[in-house]
Formats: sequence, C-alpha cells, structure tokens
Amino acid sequence: MIWFAIATYELNGRVAGGLAVNGALYDAQAALARTGGPDVPLDVDGLVAGWDARSAATLAALERAAHAIGQGACSAPPLEGYRLRVPFTPRRIFAAASNYYEHAREMGTELAPREESTPYMFMKAETSVVPTLADVVMPAGAERVDWEVELAVVMGRGGRHIAVADALSHIAGYTVLNDVSARDLNRRSDYPFKHDWFRGKSFDTFGPFGPWIVPRACIAEPQNLRMRLAVNGETMQDGSTSEMIFSIAEQIHYLSSILTLHPGDVIATGTPTGVGMGRGIFLKPGDVMVASIDGIGAIENPLVQG
Repeated sequence: MIWFAIATYELNGRVAGGLAVNGALYDAQAALARTGGPDVPLDVDGLVAGWDARSAATLAALERAAHAIGQGACSAPPLEGYRLRVPFTPRRIFAAASNYYEHAREMGTELAPREESTPYMFMKAETSVVPTLADVVMPAGAERVDWEVELAVVMGRGGRHIAVADALSHIAGYTVLNDVSARDLNRRSDYPFKHDWFRGKSFDTFGPFGPWIVPRACIAEPQNLRMRLAVNGETMQDGSTSEMIFSIAEQIHYLSSILTLHPGDVIATGTPTGVGMGRGIFLKPGDVMVASIDGIGAIENPLVQG
C-alpha cells in the first residue's frame, strides 16, 4: 500500500482538504476528480466523523488517487505557497501520563508494578491545538514551559468496552502532538490536591498538532515508531513507541471501560524521556521546537511570550 496522508490547508484565503504523497501536497478535490473519484471538496472533519460508516468510499478513492500520483498517472499539480492548518478539529483529547518508564524516572515518579496498575489518563483541552508553524504562546507567569512529543491516535470508530484485541481496528489514523506543559503551573499549593494538569497543559496553543493524519493502514507497526523532539536544532527526545508501558490498544480498552469513545477523539499516548524538566532546562521566547515521528511527519513551532 502506498503511503499517503490527509491534511487541511489554506491557500489564497481558501481552506480545503489536501492529499500528501511523496513529500508533496495536492488539493484532494483536484486529485480525486482526475482519478475517478468525487469532484467535491474534501471536508476532513466530516471524513473523520464518518470514518467507519460513511467515509469508506472516500478513503478508498483517496488511496487510488495517492497511488496514481505515486505512479505519475495523475495530472493534478502539487500545491505551492500553502499553509497547513490543524488537520481536523479533535472532539476530545485524552492523554496518558507517565507511560514510558524512563520518562517516569526523569520526573521522579514512582510507579506501581505494571501488573498492579492501569493507564493514568487525563484530559487536555481541545482548544489548545494549533498547526505546524503556529506560535506557542507562553502565558504570563509561566517560567518552566516544557515539551513532550507524543504519538496521537485518532479514533475512527467509537465504542464502549472495546477489547484489546479489537482496539486497533477502531483507529482512523495517527498524527503528532506536542504536549506543551507549564510545569510550574502543573502544581498547586493553595489546595490539598497538589497537581493541576488541566491548567498546566490546556492553555491556548499548548497542543501543536499535525501535520496531517496518516491512515491506520499506512502504519504497519504503530508500536515501533521512532519519535524525536529538537529545540533549536538540538535533539532533546529520541525514543520509540515500543517503549510504552501500556500499549495503544490497552489505552483504548481502558478509556472505553470508563466512557464511550467517539470518532474524532484523540489519544495522546505518552512521551519518552528527554523533557526539559528532567534536564533542568526550559523553553524561552524565540526557541523553536520540532516534533517528529517516523512514518508520520514533523511539526515545527516557535515560542513567543504572551
């Protein structure tokens, strides 16, 4: 199967769906129309929302268009001068905490034995997401802003009590999320509850997300993807999804034991070692983060002071 990804882009004031193939981006409507698909605009939000029921024909047509582009059999020209948008609007964002042993150690977190534990999940505001090249705004009063590259799972089929063995079939695709965190605002001293991850991780712009969605069928081994994050060109994180404590499927199973998952929900599956907190360094205005995952792509975001 040829690799392709589904994007949302803006060009000359027009927002439209895009098809990424071989490092280039194409207008999805133009590519589909030239390869026997529907000559209608591609709504990526609608595609994700109807992934399991209504989107199968569109997805198959996108795959055919990508194959034709890869074979040089599609006359649609690659786009130039476009700006990538967030690929789609997440319905909800769930995130796994301390899901890599080395990251837990660098944060000073003592974990129970795996067999005595379950995933620790929290929610990050969906309004935090921004696309690649968008500014991450450091809030006033935050002095310890940090990075976390994470594999983001996009749900395509919802459900409750999803079995581990069936969980991957519920996934629409994968993308990259940088779980930017204000470490000093993650903690509280005015309440007996010492952690406030909602505040520390949900500021507007604290969720760089993208650059596009890679369909599940294009990622053969989601539990064996190299993931990296660099700050100003210096590699800070370099890990693999193979190092997760609880797998993607186990996280889906756990979440669905609590609530009904829906198409468009996003699961940020945890970050490997190498965050700023563990190194004793933090982001400052003017820094540039690049978060990347092999087989998916990279997002780049500069820091500015709010």
